[in-house]
Amino acid sequence: MAQTLTTTIQDATNASGQPIKLAVAYDDQVHKQYSEYLPVYDTTTKFPATELFEFSDRGHNADPNKPNLLPKDNDSIHATKLTPRVGTEISGLQLSQLNDDQKDELALLIAERGVVVFRQQDFKDIGPAKQKEFGQYFGRLHVHPVGAHVKDHIEFHSIYLGKDNLYRLGRSNTRLTTTGYHSDVSYEHQTPAITILTMLQVPETGGDTGWASQVAAYDRLSEPFKRFLDGLRAEHSGYGQAENAARDGHFVRRDPVKSDHPIVRVHPVTKQKALFVNPGFTKRIVGLKDEESQGILKILFKHISASQDIQVRIKWDDRTVALWDNRVTAHTAISDYDVGDDGEGLRQGFRITTLGEVPTGVDGLKSQW
Repeated sequence: MAQTLTTTIQDATNASGQPIKLAVAYDDQVHKQYSEYLPVYDTTTKFPATELFEFSDRGHNADPNKPNLLPKDNDSIHATKLTPRVGTEISGLQLSQLNDDQKDELALLIAERGVVVFRQQDFKDIGPAKQKEFGQYFGRLHVHPVGAHVKDHIEFHSIYLGKDNLYRLGRSNTRLTTTGYHSDVSYEHQTPAITILTMLQVPETGGDTGWASQVAAYDRLSEPFKRFLDGLRAEHSGYGQAENAARDGHFVRRDPVKSDHPIVRVHPVTKQKALFVNPGFTKRIVGLKDEESQGILKILFKHISASQDIQVRIKWDDRTVALWDNRVTAHTAISDYDVGDDGEGLRQGFRITTLGEVPTGVDGLKSQW
């Protein structure tokens, strides 16, 4: 296999001013724009296990009619459904200028539509401090236990794929497809709520992201199958991700965890029922025999990934920001471009992920660990 990562080690300090070793995962001779968002790894700082905390979804505060976010008397603001079941695109608003009422209504809209896309944004240019402040409005920011981050801002998960860093392609070279539907770090005890993905540089074509509605996926199931799944939990594990990272020489900054989450999750604001399994992290159904668990998960995974009638696909540009609710969607990167082609293969951005509540299922079924 060709070399997948260019890495150099630098002396640096973390947010607390402590000296650290920083692995720089790119070639600094190649990049002139947005260099402050390129991928690095703090190889020194260890984080304790994530402690439980009180969480209140901002969508609870929202007016269901969304008069602040989508005023009916303003012809310059438009909201377009991208598909009937998932995805909305908004034009005429700047995320960086939203007030609290608008952000509350945005949180509700994201829950209802799964993913909301904003075009022609200045968000990538307002700086990490303001970007972080925006994310923190929706909840506590997640620190990825193994992923690349942005220098001085470990809460920013670096998204980067270029010829000097092919690591994100990972083991997809041994698979027929690079797509892999998942809900971000769903093994956490309090799983992610809203994720904000900002693209800085993108190929002219390719590198889209796809989302599947887990609400629509659940709705499509037969009533007997729904009732069966409603009472079950599935194990979500971070151990495989941590083991793969360690094997590849990456620092594991927080010990991995497992959580048994309800297979059918109820959103705290909309009360919609959604499948909460994904091929990325869901390993088995608790209480079933191995063959039973494998068979049912295979059905659900295929349903989520193959049902184009409950999916939306977004083409990126360098002024687009997407926000989605991990509790009601699964998503996948689509790495279909040639990273070796100078005119085609650079895709760079950063992800801010907020943590939500401990998942609750039908009839109050709670997660366990």
